[in-house]
Amino acid sequence: MYPFFFGIPDRLFRRGHVPMTKEEVRVVVLSKLRLREDLVLWDVGAGTGTVAVEAARLLSKGMVFAIERDEVALRLVEENALVFGTENLIPVRGEAPDVLHALPDPDRVFIGGSGGRLGEILEVAAKRLKKDGVIVVNGITLETVTETVSILESQKFSCTIVLLQCSFGELVRGKHLLRAANPVYVIQGAREQYS
Repeated sequence: MYPFFFGIPDRLFRRGHVPMTKEEVRVVVLSKLRLREDLVLWDVGAGTGTVAVEAARLLSKGMVFAIERDEVALRLVEENALVFGTENLIPVRGEAPDVLHALPDPDRVFIGGSGGRLGEILEVAAKRLKKDGVIVVNGITLETVTETVSILESQKFSCTIVLLQCSFGELVRGKHLLRAANPVYVIQGAREQYS
């Protein structure tokens, strides 16, 4: 098991070819989730489980449910949970929103992937979310931002939108260049006190 620190380097996670929320984006997501140690978090479309693992380490008295429909990804979530010793991380096999009905009501919801069912997932999450809940959605398209904000505002959430554009140093022929990664939108829907 690795020592605790915030912002686990990507290279420490098992990944394969499964999508993952990268370190720089992950720390913003975790910040926007406004985590406390005793909360229940749903990580929908968990991918490799990087958000779920890091959240589980922060939620020492809470629970994280990592929902993933892809079998390969779900195995990676399980492996990463084992590597980082996160016993409070429960991998959930299946497609959201269908499998969400069997889970305990969440305090926080992170949606990293939706399989084209974002609207349905947001509707269920907004209804099941506890009183002072927070929802965070990652997206790479303007359509995701528009749909997320429209649904959350109709459910009386206030929304914050952050566009992250990271560039990374790379040594090329003895010179340091910055290579841009794809931009990522982080949308937070929250009750007033957390926005």
